[in-house]
Amino acid sequence: MINIKKKTIVIASNNPGKIKEMSYYLKKINSKILVSKNFKLKEPEENGKTFEQNALIKARYVNKRLGRIALADDSGLVVPSLQGKPGIYSARLAGKNRNFSLAMKKLNSLLFRKKPNAYYISVLAFSWGKKREKTFTGKIFGNLTWPPRGCFGFGYDPIFVPNGYNKTFGEIKESIKNKISHRAIAFKKFVDFLN
Repeated sequence: MINIKKKTIVIASNNPGKIKEMSYYLKKINSKILVSKNFKLKEPEENGKTFEQNALIKARYVNKRLGRIALADDSGLVVPSLQGKPGIYSARLAGKNRNFSLAMKKLNSLLFRKKPNAYYISVLAFSWGKKREKTFTGKIFGNLTWPPRGCFGFGYDPIFVPNGYNKTFGEIKESIKNKISHRAIAFKKFVDFLN
């Protein structure tokens, strides 16, 4: 257990969408928030085979380089009918330029005549010292739709319809998404751990 109130947490990410969402949740625990990209750190090689391994790689890297409490997120979209793809390669499917319009088109073509059920997963890795770390996992289940709808969110949000809703994450207001998303579920576990 660690008391991080009024302490500094470094978000180990260069992804603007993730940074925005993670900052939203971190503001609730009264900590000062910094972002690793402001320290001009190179991004570590994400060579893990699971979301948890990749999240830990990022958190450990920032914690070790800066000597500060670090929080990383590895997340993505999992489609069971595609053997779990894109999975840990969700961002890489969008290419170096992070073109998610292209990634969504690729995914839609792979889904031809396959079941469109999918889930988003977020794994938070919290590192606050040598071998002092913990992970928290959140998932939200739904279906993929085509064509993309909505301009909110980021990544695959315009084609993901969460169960119980008829709108995509791209159409759902940020205030609602921040209560129900995979990242919201993971952060609730994280906050429960801190308390």
